[in-house]
Amino acid sequence: MAALDLFGRRWSLRIVWELQRGPLGFRALQQRCDNMSSSVLRQRLTDLATALVVEQHPDTTYALTPLGHDAYRALRPLVRWSDDWAAALADEKPTSQHG
Repeated sequence: MAALDLFGRRWSLRIVWELQRGPLGFRALQQRCDNMSSSVLRQRLTDLATALVVEQHPDTTYALTPLGHDAYRALRPLVRWSDDWAAALADEKPTSQHG
């Protein structure tokens, strides 16, 4: 349940998603996250660092830890399911109208 609490916080999954390709500085990460507020980004990075999912390097970039990479790998099936779900919703044609 702790993982669901952590990743259920707004922006947490997005940060993991953006960092899976490699380390990013604060501003670059903020831009990739649709320019979320700096205070929210700082809080989420703190949350994820406390959970040992993200770490800050000496050059001030942020990166996934080994646990963070594991979390990303665990989430990939959900991403695939989400793609299938979106395609199914797009293909669905209303068969009747309720009203």
